[in-house]
Amino acid sequence: MNADWRDRLREIEKEIFARRPEHAVNPSLERITALVTLLGDPQRAYPVIHITGTNGKTSTARMIEALLRARGLRTGLFTSPHLAMVGERISVDGQPLSGERFVEAYDEIKPYVDLVDASHEVPLSFFEVLTGMAFAVFADAPVDVCVLEVGMGGTWDNTNVADGTVAVVTPISIDHARYLGSTVEEIAADKAGIIKPGAVAVLAQQPLAAAEVLLRRVADVGATVAREGVEFGVLSRELAVGGQQLAVRGLLGDYDDLYLPLFGAHQAGNLACAIAAVEAFARTPDFEGEGQPLDPSIVRRAVAGMSSPGRLEILRRSPLVIVDAAHNPGGMAASVAALTEAFTFTELVAILAVSQDKDVAGILGELEPVATRLVATANSSARSMDPAELAEIARGIFGPERVSVTSRLDDAIELAVGMADDADAASGPGSAGVLIAGSVITAGDARVLLAAGSGAEGAAS
Repeated sequence: MNADWRDRLREIEKEIFARRPEHAVNPSLERITALVTLLGDPQRAYPVIHITGTNGKTSTARMIEALLRARGLRTGLFTSPHLAMVGERISVDGQPLSGERFVEAYDEIKPYVDLVDASHEVPLSFFEVLTGMAFAVFADAPVDVCVLEVGMGGTWDNTNVADGTVAVVTPISIDHARYLGSTVEEIAADKAGIIKPGAVAVLAQQPLAAAEVLLRRVADVGATVAREGVEFGVLSRELAVGGQQLAVRGLLGDYDDLYLPLFGAHQAGNLACAIAAVEAFARTPDFEGEGQPLDPSIVRRAVAGMSSPGRLEILRRSPLVIVDAAHNPGGMAASVAALTEAFTFTELVAILAVSQDKDVAGILGELEPVATRLVATANSSARSMDPAELAEIARGIFGPERVSVTSRLDDAIELAVGMADDADAASGPGSAGVLIAGSVITAGDARVLLAAGSGAEGAAS
């Protein structure tokens, strides 16, 4: 990409990020509907697999995309938020948009963005513009299928102008309560909005209250349901070097001897949902080999190559430094369970940088039993909680002697690594580790900071 493209890319990034941020939700589909209408409704040019939930959305979306691509389909994948560069959110055939293609795509839709802005009292947001870009890019490719992750919720999410032939709902818990509701039932009702008439709803294991709401939506719109633990699920799971060995019962067949290079029972559940989603899609006319089980050898190959950057990802060894995007109590509980299952630390130093609108006490409560020390810090987001405030909450849960505080993530990493080195010197190599967590932004910042010496895949892509 020449200098002109790079200069234009920087201009575009400034323009997009100057818009209303994605966490400042204005619940309306009016603006995004106006944009995609002007663009010719590109979201209707291909079948869609739509994914919502509280935790596991991005990992499940990546798994679905990998399985579809392994089957020979051309895929579009839209996920959020990004770890390092905004272009990561839009991928075609497993490759994020290049800087040059990102510039082209933005310039192509910019006149229509301006028209919508001029005709509405509230301009298009950051996320609305990116959603429109993704739909247009996928139509231009063209892709055979779009794997579409919601930004937040479901009913009022900008992605919901698309109608998924398959709707996947990962585990639901309380998060974004300000926008989605303060109870599991309210949040499930919002997320259930992606389940459309005639679709197949693939439901991960849910709290009873959420399951009742989702099943009511399925019945109301005449959808078909596939439930983890009933119609599909994990048959067996055991630890393996660098991941886990699985057998999964799908909707069309059983798949054994699957090596998944990711940690945790939650990732096994995500994979079961992904397989079921692809099988559900296989029942539609859009998929060759309608209604037949997936080729087990293709599934094994796809699963073995799966990754989920920023999700219990090892960035450094000696001491072991792991980064995780857990940003709510449910996500932290799953990550802690996976961490304690896969690693045998006698001392774990946790670094936490979290958004100020999160259930910080709940996150800390899940982390406290496994973390011997906590370093409170901040990430690069303006929403990041002040480290001193975070430390004060943490002291009430961990006790004052187990909590340190520093204002910068790089300093926090240096401090935590030093603590882990000291523990290794006292108890033997490999006895201590470092966990960096609290948000996707924290994970992305840490990947960038540690990329030079870690070889972390995709850290700066």
